[in-house]
Amino acid sequence: QVQVVESGGGLVQPGGSLRLSCAAAGSIFSSYAMGWYRQAPGKQRELVARITSGGITYYVDSVKGRFAISRDNANNTMYLQMNSLKPEDTAVYYCDTWPTRFYWGQGTQVTVSS
Repeated sequence: QVQVVESGGGLVQPGGSLRLSCAAAGSIFSSYAMGWYRQAPGKQRELVARITSGGITYYVDSVKGRFAISRDNANNTMYLQMNSLKPEDTAVYYCDTWPTRFYWGQGTQVTVSS
């Protein structure tokens, strides 16, 4: 069943910014590390950022310095602030637990294009 709702995607020019949100169901959220994943056409799903329940973060090299992951455990919500967006960031973005994936959501489309 759908347990997370991703939102905030859209069409943006290169160099622009977007802020993605992930609203999770239930009380599981605050107990697990969470990650933002993305899947581009013709590519497998990849982890782009993760955050532990205590707020320790990790970023894949390609987004380091441009993206910022955060979470609000009291509201079962996670965010991904994306700045200096590049065309190669174009993908459907998903949130889920890490490393074992638990939630399912429809994702939110991010398109970076002139």
